[in-house]
Amino acid sequence: MRRIDALLLTLAVFIAGGLLYSLLQTVGLDDQQAGIWAEAILVVGVVAWLGSYLFRVFTKNMTYFQQVRDYREAVLQKRLESLSPEELAQLQAEIEAERSPQPAPGEASPSDPSSL
Repeated sequence: MRRIDALLLTLAVFIAGGLLYSLLQTVGLDDQQAGIWAEAILVVGVVAWLGSYLFRVFTKNMTYFQQVRDYREAVLQKRLESLSPEELAQLQAEIEAERSPQPAPGEASPSDPSSL
């Protein structure tokens, strides 16, 4: 968020508080009650916004983290495209070897004929 955006947001919240105060006075609340309710509503709104912001921070669902993820995926895609067919086949074989369950040392694998 740029500095001007923060200033405009602050001005908007300030104006919204004034409008809310005027609306509550128009509805019939006295000056003191209208001020208390307007302030309470704005504080609840700011706390809710802060909560949503912290949620996005902790779940890493923010613009920065998304840009980093996109960059990493683009780099990996570029590397994958630059591989020769032989290197690609070797990489796929390594991935398959890692995915298949490895028997613990001393255990015979199910496909090992000497274990029968």
